[in-house]
Amino acid sequence: MDELTARLDLPVGAEALASARQVVHSALVGWGFEDLEDVADAVLVADELVANAVRHGGGCLSLHVHARGDEVTVCAVDGSAVVPRRREPDGDGGRGLGIIEALCQAWGVEDLPDGGKRVWVRLAGSR
Repeated sequence: MDELTARLDLPVGAEALASARQVVHSALVGWGFEDLEDVADAVLVADELVANAVRHGGGCLSLHVHARGDEVTVCAVDGSAVVPRRREPDGDGGRGLGIIEALCQAWGVEDLPDGGKRVWVRLAGSR
């Protein structure tokens, strides 16, 4: 079974979102994921993860995309140990985790030795 990985260090700030969307889209299409809905779901998940990392995280920011067979995992890494939590949507946000949960098979958070965290989301795709 093929395993493919892409990793991108992201700029801190709003530019990170466009970079994340572009990398996820290009990687999945390049890796043979042909269902545009699956690709769009992964791009949306990456956008939400990176938006949360930019807004609530700290330190260096990176995005990882991993494909194994038809399964895709998208991860955002930041320097904050604060675990994402679901909150009531309001005019200032609060919809990100609800969107992610609606699209994914599973998601979670891993603490990193440097005090940061990796938030991962597993999606089903088709090639």
